Amino acid sequence: MKCLNRRQFLGQSAAVLGAIATASTPFASETSAGKRSCTDKVVLGRSGVKVTRLGCGTGTNGGAIQRELGQKEFTRMIRHAYDNGIRFFDTADSYDGMHEMLAEALKGIDRSTYAIQTKMRLHDGASPMKDTDRFRKELNSDYFDSFLLHCMQAPDWTTSQHKLMDELEEAKQKKIVLSHGASCHGLKALKDMPGCEWLDVALLRVNHDGTHMDGPEGTWAEPGSHDEAVAEIKKIHTSGTGVVGMKLIGNGDFTKPERREASIRYVMSLDCVDASVIGFKSTAEIDEAMRLMDTYLNV
Repeated sequence: MKCLNRRQFLGQSAAVLGAIATASTPFASETSAGKRSCTDKVVLGRSGVKVTRLGCGTGTNGGAIQRELGQKEFTRMIRHAYDNGIRFFDTADSYDGMHEMLAEALKGIDRSTYAIQTKMRLHDGASPMKDTDRFRKELNSDYFDSFLLHCMQAPDWTTSQHKLMDELEEAKQKKIVLSHGASCHGLKALKDMPGCEWLDVALLRVNHDGTHMDGPEGTWAEPGSHDEAVAEIKKIHTSGTGVVGMKLIGNGDFTKPERREASIRYVMSLDCVDASVIGFKSTAEIDEAMRLMDTYLNV
């Protein structure tokens, strides 16, 4: 397995895989009895981190859509999500200014009641320890529930990025981050994920028809290889990694209600996606996603 030469996770892995083999629903919701809901708390794989099944993303078109709302309207939207039970918020350093906007939107709310996932981009001199210090100030948070390497593209990133991975493990030991992982662009990087014991959480592109999903070249505009990508997502989840789905609305391309419904229906049918984040631009979009998720979680 990848990463094992750098981590002492064999015992933990065996325990997780044993639990997967015997559980009827991997990493089931805290409220698994009866109807399932998008606001149920679910566990992200071996990490033990709990998030609501539905989370709010802040990076549509690099965060441009959310920034254009302005702070007042963005805060109103985030508070609407929170007041209706959504307690998971996804952001990134590359979504310029969204750390600060999200911090302002959540200002005054008990930090223990919600989860934050953020991501660091690769750059010369990149250092998770330095970045986490800055991110904590920007997001007004002492810790991050999930901290990801952003947009991995190399076919061997689980070995080539070992220095950053080691630093994130150190941050985890210090409880600055509660779980670490990565997002990726492209099938090559996606195929490097299954079996990596370091990977607590994977943020992965998934929808019903492959729009902006991972393809062979890893470029933004290429058609995604839907079936091949979903097969890899299943492998990643089976290995004990928590999977958070993104691009459920095709990066906003699904402007027709029937396409949004088809995508959410499909993703809710998968047993390899623990939670999902959607970049909203209105309270009406939040209400629609919640309604659709609650409907198709129970068919």
